[in-house]
Amino acid sequence: MAMRGEAAELPGSREPPSRAGFVELLFDVVLVFAFTRLSDRLVEQLNWYGFYSAMVLTLALWWLWYRMAWTANRYDPTRPMIQVMVIVTMFGALLMAAALPAAYRERGVVFAGVFVAIEVLRHLWLVLFGGGGPYARLVSVRIVFWACLSAVPWLAGIFARDGARLVWWTVAVFIDYAGGLLDFPTPWLGRAGLRGQPIAEGHLTERYRQVLIIAFGESILISGIQISPYGFQRDRTVALVVAFVITVLFWQIYYYRAGELLPAAIASSRAPAYVGDLASYAHLLMVVGVAVSAVGDRLTISHPLGEAAPSLVAVTLGGPALFLVGRGMLDYAGFSRVSWSRPSGLLALAVLIPVALLLPPLLVAVAAAVVLVGVATANVISWRVFPREMAPPPGLPRKG
Repeated sequence: MAMRGEAAELPGSREPPSRAGFVELLFDVVLVFAFTRLSDRLVEQLNWYGFYSAMVLTLALWWLWYRMAWTANRYDPTRPMIQVMVIVTMFGALLMAAALPAAYRERGVVFAGVFVAIEVLRHLWLVLFGGGGPYARLVSVRIVFWACLSAVPWLAGIFARDGARLVWWTVAVFIDYAGGLLDFPTPWLGRAGLRGQPIAEGHLTERYRQVLIIAFGESILISGIQISPYGFQRDRTVALVVAFVITVLFWQIYYYRAGELLPAAIASSRAPAYVGDLASYAHLLMVVGVAVSAVGDRLTISHPLGEAAPSLVAVTLGGPALFLVGRGMLDYAGFSRVSWSRPSGLLALAVLIPVALLLPPLLVAVAAAVVLVGVATANVISWRVFPREMAPPPGLPRKG
């Protein structure tokens, strides 16, 4: 048995991966395109229905990435059979991203059909060629069972239209995530037992960091593209600077220091797979927060001194709010506590809402940046003044 904090041999692997493989990094490039497509969709339909429908598609794409990250964590990503599976999944994700803007119209068959094919065939591939012995194969069998369950509403949604399609796909996404949260319970086989298995925490946390960095990069990319047709007009240039500062603050709030200490926190836990799983949902919230904030950046650069519509205020303040919720969840996952700066920042953003409705978009973005500066400053002060209280106990397992 591996000692706590050491890498343990994983089912389906010759040895646990310590770094992300090159083919995994190539997969992440598709996410840049997918995030850009999601941003375009939100800008075109910036209301509650548009946000919710976009989030359903986002959750589907995240599920593909999330399951692939965990598959690469449990299998040897240098094996040709695993690399073929990653490449095929990557191509499927590319097709889904291309279909995303019209997923609720004529391209629904592409989005849902490709998703179902990937989810079912990927784990059948692991049953046949993944290796790892009977346990690993039976885990894949359980996941195939749940993929077939969710396939019913995914495919039914293809034949529905508008709101009915959204309802069917909401049910499908719920089934997918319920299967993961319940540990894929299957008739006659029981639960998969994944949360009790060892993981390669270094590899997993590196994947989480990489997908968040991609979200940061997509935000900067969108801001740069948005200002290009206008040159460097004063007001729009100031809006670009504010957008860039917000992205840098997101990075600072994440990385200092839970993002840095997360591998040690997972390794020292009594249930590392459970902590790693909870951290994945924290990163999902942060990625969505960055993406929503990027929509606000885009609109602010376009009309920095125009009228701040309620939808613009919602994305400009809501993006940082979602990010802070995810960051608080990461605190809890890694250290079983939440820094006081997270709820304080959320409260400050909520207080700003009625005032922000009276301000131009540029000042709304500045207000959001000021709140994030306060959170980042409090973050640094807390770690410097109370380092022992904030850090996980080295070598001491936490309660799982």
